[in-house]
Amino acid sequence: MPSSSRTALVEDLMGRFPEVPREAVIKEDLLRGGMAFDESALSGSVGGATGDVKPKSYFIFSFDHRTLPELGAAALNRPPEEVVLTGGPYGLRRTVVSVRVNPDSPYVVRGGEDGTLGLYLDGARIADVGLPPMPEYYRHQLSNGKSVMEVAPTIQWGYLIYLTVFRVCQYFGAKEECQFCDINHNWRQHKAAGRPYTGVKPVEEVLEALEIIDRYDTAGVSRAYTLTGGSITSQVAGRDEADFYGHYAKAIEERFPGRWTGKVVAQALPREDVQRFHDYGIRIYHPNFEVWDRRLFQLHCPGKERYVGRDEWHRRILESAEVFGPRNVIPNFVAGIEMAEPFGFTKVSEAIDSTTEGLRFFMANGVVPRFTTWCPEPTTPLGKANPLGAPLEYHIRLLQAYRATLEEFGLNSPPGYGPAGPGRAVFSVSSFMDSLEGLEEPEPAV
Repeated sequence: MPSSSRTALVEDLMGRFPEVPREAVIKEDLLRGGMAFDESALSGSVGGATGDVKPKSYFIFSFDHRTLPELGAAALNRPPEEVVLTGGPYGLRRTVVSVRVNPDSPYVVRGGEDGTLGLYLDGARIADVGLPPMPEYYRHQLSNGKSVMEVAPTIQWGYLIYLTVFRVCQYFGAKEECQFCDINHNWRQHKAAGRPYTGVKPVEEVLEALEIIDRYDTAGVSRAYTLTGGSITSQVAGRDEADFYGHYAKAIEERFPGRWTGKVVAQALPREDVQRFHDYGIRIYHPNFEVWDRRLFQLHCPGKERYVGRDEWHRRILESAEVFGPRNVIPNFVAGIEMAEPFGFTKVSEAIDSTTEGLRFFMANGVVPRFTTWCPEPTTPLGKANPLGAPLEYHIRLLQAYRATLEEFGLNSPPGYGPAGPGRAVFSVSSFMDSLEGLEEPEPAV
């Protein structure tokens, strides 16, 4: 759809779906299609430890619509990790949005005549833009000279410490890699650009970075950490997947007992492995199911289908609820790949029906999935074939269906994601938390 009609599209959807917060409509459009940056809005912080703005850390995927070489200045003078939107003609409440750079986006962040940053759509200012302040802990290095941002970056406006301790995935090549995922390419592009991007992060480095965060995060903004990385089909450093990710949790919990809520994103593992995660101190488990439809799972997740299989993946998700409790098992799916050409649904209604079937399957068992809004990264097969991503209407109707299914089963927002509701949510890679006003689950104690 031409950029000149984007404002009309956005306002049409706001009018058709008034129960979905306006903030979520704008946020989903930015997440699916990206935003452009005028030079006045770039931090100029190449190394990540200088300046006043917290720069984008590329914590696991690129979440960009261009490669680093194609982004040019927008990559060298790092864009911010996130932006916060307020005000404007739509009266936006405080909305935190993960930055996905797209130089061709009709959304542009730039300074206005008064010098303040704004978000412009089709040339008209639609929101004031706030940039994340550089946290004090980013200004300090580890003893080996590495930056805290490289070892333990924070996202969600500082709420979550994101520990990508294994930067690549052992599902490798066209016959195994998930067709929407650029984790392996993101590793390659950062190494090619000469940026620090540690493949396997030593436990000692993680603990030292966390000590720095704990020392300087005096307000206690950071509340959780996520351990994650690529799937492990054999071993890394002599450990299988449960032990590899689990031994980080064990070390963290021994050094910082109860300081943060521990989460792990890993494959759907057998019960005995899941039990090890729990024994090591992890409290929330994310065995992501990616996409519900059987045929699309087989096509989009060939490695997961080959090594585990869709039915067994789902069985393990439900079994893991016996270890963690249903509310603490939160599998993610990538919202939008249901409609990716050439194999996806061609009608929004069909895609929503399929995904809702999956939501009902899990929520009927007390498990509340969450989702990330698909960013069609250009080095992935689905990104190449679908540079515009999924229709905005799909994303808005998904928010509507998600809330309705939660209410149907009497469930609340999942724990470990901060506050819910427009103006309060900090989860930045989809709008599901922004859309759940009145359905907030109390935060777990830390």
